[in-house]
Amino acid sequence: MPRNLISRRTALITGGAFLVTGLSGLKFPALAQGFSPTQSMRGGSNNYIPGARVVERIGGGGFWMTGTVRRAGDGAPLAGQRIQIWAHTTEGHERDPQSHGATLTDENGEYRLEMPQIVPAFGQAHGHLAYDDAGFKTVFLRPVMPDPTATTLNADFVLQPA
Repeated sequence: MPRNLISRRTALITGGAFLVTGLSGLKFPALAQGFSPTQSMRGGSNNYIPGARVVERIGGGGFWMTGTVRRAGDGAPLAGQRIQIWAHTTEGHERDPQSHGATLTDENGEYRLEMPQIVPAFGQAHGHLAYDDAGFKTVFLRPVMPDPTATTLNADFVLQPA
């Protein structure tokens, strides 16, 4: 008598899991509730300078700060949003005005700003970023670099209308 290799229970569980996970991306690519607003991080606003000017590059460059900016709820990319960036780098401390600059997001909600290499401050290599314009609630981020020798750091924002 042949042995049944797949039980009815296994087939039902596997089929159900496939329907929930495998097809959800095909039928429901983005749920409106899927993009929760980014919360400000503790220490993110340290040494913040209001109104830092939009720049092509901070200092001599060599390090890239990148990320995306989306709207909470539907996740739509937000173009023309001002992101301020500052850090402790090989060229200055995070409190120094020359270590601050801002950039604008492109049509895909992406930003990219070149700056000097970030170096550890208080034992951690980290950057500071802020969204601080009137259209959405202010958000301060302080992402820590997993590898202090890395030459890029990515930080994404999901903004909630003000």
